[in-house]
This record gives sequence, structure tokens and C-alpha cells, in this order.
Amino acid sequence: MTTPEQPSVPRETAGDGDGGRGGSGGHDGPGGGADEGVPVLAGSGTEPPRVRRFWAVRRIPAALLAAVVLGGAGLLLYDVAAVRADRSAMSWRRELADGLATRPLDSTTVLVAAAVAVLLGVWLLVLAATPGLRSVLPMRREHPDLRAGLDRDAAALVLRDRAMEVSGVQSVKVRVGRSKVAVRAVSHFRPLDDVRADVESVLAHGIEELGLARPPAPTVRVDRPSKKG
Repeated sequence: MTTPEQPSVPRETAGDGDGGRGGSGGHDGPGGGADEGVPVLAGSGTEPPRVRRFWAVRRIPAALLAAVVLGGAGLLLYDVAAVRADRSAMSWRRELADGLATRPLDSTTVLVAAAVAVLLGVWLLVLAATPGLRSVLPMRREHPDLRAGLDRDAAALVLRDRAMEVSGVQSVKVRVGRSKVAVRAVSHFRPLDDVRADVESVLAHGIEELGLARPPAPTVRVDRPSKKG
């Protein structure tokens, strides 16, 4: 009596399964399987690098302060050296020393000079503690070693062109700030609510495409053209 060759079926099935896994990179394959791709996907969802504002160089305030300090220090050093060489001190230093010794602290001159010095010091502290470059909007950082920024005027021009593509829009004025985008459009036909909805939709998509780190919120105002005469 002969029996059917049942082992041929599992051998063929096992061969196909192993070949599918080994050749096409299946779940159990040792090289580039789907299980090995899971950590890569999980790693890509990590928190992006923190984006900070760009700091201004502030060459003009730094140059002015350096010039004043250097000039004052040089003049004072020259006068001190002259006194050490048995020469008389400069008149401005003698008058300043006499004034500080004899003038009362509540006089108008002293109070004005103190107020000017305080304001100058506060101004320098503000410049040192704030980034500046308010016209540059930081963009999202896709790579930790790369930083990019977008000028506000350029962003306003892009969003203006997008808003002008909406049907019924005659003219658009766009102002881009750090947290808001103010848009004022003029529509010569179509209902104003429909135009406003289309402009808001276009602006939301356009702001997203700018790739800013902190996308500003748009505020849209749509009016009819002013009637002349």
C-alpha cells in the first residue's frame, strides 16, 4: 500500500517562507527587518532642538561705548602721568574734583547727571540681556547644527501673494509680528464672510509652509473698497 507524500507540502511551504523572509527582509530576517526599523521610527519622534532667537551683534552701541571708555581712560591716564611728571593737572579735572567736594548731592546738576548715568546703564543692560534682531523670525531646526531665520518682510510678502490668490480679493496688506499676523484685505465681490474664510484657510496653510518655530496666529479683516466722491 502506498501512502501520499505529505512531507512535500511542508517542505515547499517552509522553503517559500524562509525565502520570503531572507530575500525581502521580512519580520524575522536578520538584516534590515521591520522589527529593526521600529527603534528608528521611535527615535525620530524625539523632541526637536530648542529654537532660540537670533542675537544682534550691536556693533554701533559697542563701538560707541568702547570709544567713550577708551577716550576717557586715555585722557585720565595722560593727566595722571602729567601730574607725576611735576606738571599741573588739567583744568577739567581740577574743576571736577572741586565740584564733587563742594557741590551738595541734592543739587540739580548732580541729580541730572545721576539720572543720565542710570538711564545709560539701564540701556546697556537691556542691550546685553535681550537678543535683538526682532525682524528675523527663527525657523524650525531640523538639524541641531543648522539654524535658519526668515525676515518679517519676506514672510509678509509670501503671505500677501497667497492671499491675493483668493477669488474676490482686490488688495491685501500684511504685517507679520512675532506672535500675530495682521491681514487687511479688500474684496470687490463675493460675500465678505466667504472671502474671509478662504483667506484664513490660505494663510493657515501658508504660515505652516514657512516653517517657523513659533507660527504666528493670523487675524484677518476683509472690507469693501472705499467709495470715492
